[in-house]
Amino acid sequence: MMPLSDADVDRYRADGVLAPAGAVAPETLAEIRVELDRFLGELTLPNADFIPNIIDREPGWQRFATMPELLDPVRALIGDDVILWGSGLFCKSAEGGRGTPWHQDGQYWPIRPLETVTAWIAVDRIDQGNGCLRVIPGSHRDRTLLEHGQNDSPELILNQELSADLWAGTDPFDIVLEPGEFSLHDVYMIHGANPNTSGRRRAALAFRYMPATSHYDRELARAQEVEMGLRSMVNRSLFLVSGNNVHPGNDIAE
Repeated sequence: MMPLSDADVDRYRADGVLAPAGAVAPETLAEIRVELDRFLGELTLPNADFIPNIIDREPGWQRFATMPELLDPVRALIGDDVILWGSGLFCKSAEGGRGTPWHQDGQYWPIRPLETVTAWIAVDRIDQGNGCLRVIPGSHRDRTLLEHGQNDSPELILNQELSADLWAGTDPFDIVLEPGEFSLHDVYMIHGANPNTSGRRRAALAFRYMPATSHYDRELARAQEVEMGLRSMVNRSLFLVSGNNVHPGNDIAE
């Protein structure tokens, strides 16, 4: 794959999203599908709409997060010193896959200074019909976290929610991806996804990268867990995947 061009980087800076940013090799996609089928077959949870932190569940997933296809564009956006701190599986079933409310990831991520790029990899074709990611282009530019409400509906993957009134007049952009393609988006980007009612599965992997100059603050994670009633982010493993660990507060996994 070609590295990000200056125009790509400028577009990301302006929009907060680059989609598609590239694609993994066909043989890599085939590997991911084999691992996904095995993982889902062994899963004991009631659904796989969202399974956070899959690398800590199974370290083998890390090899997909460190592919040059992903790391090279991430380095172009946040620098050469990079920590992989998060991962997730989004696998909305063919019928009844829950929606994701409009939100900013930074609302509940314990990283300071707050800076992260998410790589979102399509395993299936992902489009408007099966609940693709939707973003508000440019909503990241002020580098400000907006006030979220708490919505504990069981029909939603996340309980933090923004009111659509905050971006009235701006049309959402739908990120349509073919299998193997991936998008990149900023931590301040407002985004969400509709439920999947298509009869087609919608599976994707997400990997989260932060510059090693930032601090993954576990005390902040503990406070947010209590305040927002969220899943714990206190015990996430941090992996140095490029360059040096610059911030002394980051406890890198061996």
